[in-house]
Amino acid sequence: MGILGVVHMASHLQNASRARLGLTSTVYTKYTLSVALALHRAGFISFVTRGGTHPPDPATVATFEPEPLTEANRARQRLWVGLKYSNNEPVMGKIESISTPKRKITANLRALERLTRGFDASRQRGLNLGECLIVHTDRGTLEAREAIERKVGGLLLCRVGP
Repeated sequence: MGILGVVHMASHLQNASRARLGLTSTVYTKYTLSVALALHRAGFISFVTRGGTHPPDPATVATFEPEPLTEANRARQRLWVGLKYSNNEPVMGKIESISTPKRKITANLRALERLTRGFDASRQRGLNLGECLIVHTDRGTLEAREAIERKVGGLLLCRVGP
């Protein structure tokens, strides 16, 4: 599924955020898991867990133990994401995908530095206050500032902002 799953996840998370849902699920792939974990590290979502078709209890999500992943139940697995709200407003107001399956946009280290400083680069507009850029690198899926610290560029997946 690859980048297409990330595109679907971005639109789904934005719709769920606008609908004021506290918990939502998306398809479980390695790409969607890595993007969800990057969003969790950036502080846009409250928790990420793997589960079945039924959602985990939000009160006990810290101790939730998903069933073991096997070939028989792989297709039914979902990635459950808890959305954050502050003063009854979603923390993740806007999430838009940058790369698509037909048009993959990459940025080297210099372009990432320009983007995080707010300047345009790689046919992208610079980041505004509170925005994050999720980048898939050879060292995993990172936020743009983490990628700059590790001195790597990569594939621009999505832009997230308030």
